[in-house]
Amino acid sequence: MKCLAGFFGAPLLLLVTMLGGCYQVPVTGRQSMNLVDDKEVTKMSVAAFDDMKRQYPLSRDKQRIAQLQRVGDRISKVVFWDMPDADWEFVVFEVPQQINAFAMAGGKVGVFSGLYRITENDDELASVIAHEIAHVTAKHIHSQLSQEMLVKTGGLVGGVALMGSGAGMLTSSAIMNAYGLTAGVSGLAFDRKKEKEADYIGLMYMARAGYDPEASVKVLEKLDAESSSQPVQAAFLSTHPSNPERITQLLDALPKAVKLREKSAIEAKPILIK
Repeated sequence: MKCLAGFFGAPLLLLVTMLGGCYQVPVTGRQSMNLVDDKEVTKMSVAAFDDMKRQYPLSRDKQRIAQLQRVGDRISKVVFWDMPDADWEFVVFEVPQQINAFAMAGGKVGVFSGLYRITENDDELASVIAHEIAHVTAKHIHSQLSQEMLVKTGGLVGGVALMGSGAGMLTSSAIMNAYGLTAGVSGLAFDRKKEKEADYIGLMYMARAGYDPEASVKVLEKLDAESSSQPVQAAFLSTHPSNPERITQLLDALPKAVKLREKSAIEAKPILIK
């Protein structure tokens, strides 16, 4: 019941918990609020991803496509139990002005071609993909949609009344708005706590997949540098703000991630992209 303890009284807390409104985040074990139907979120996310494939040009760069598929496949294997029903799909969108990536419920992952300006090898691409997938396994979008549902229904009583049937509030458009992918592509900006949580979970995912966890720090540093030189184009940085606090957290968690990688049966072999 900790996921709602800060918002509501004990009687309603008990009701929500009985109805399945709490969710335990993988890796961290944090309790999170979830009042939306998982199947509907996945259904609408898949529809939104299909809309994006119709709206934006797909890359024809075989090398980049192969790299994303290779990295995505390895990470998807280590997150299987956190996303057992995912129908994985990894797509490179030919949007060179965007340094960005995202993941959606249902195993849909998109990378904008501009991201390759700051990912030189598999390890660095893996750090971004693992971070985005961590947002999904942590159900950050579910939490956001749940909060929006509470606002629209006038609080917990209305939200609880729609649990199970509240899926009717979800549409492809609503999902796109929640992911922040409706205006000029862009991307979702989660709050600092969710970003740091995705940083940590993603770090452990990439380490379990055999990738070098130190690459996660390098990517954040490159994003900072990119933002300084080309602030208009660094969309990923604006929606996923890099700061000393996040980098410090990653550095603190590196020893654990390195040990986790050492236990992995997969040998990471970075491949340079020129």
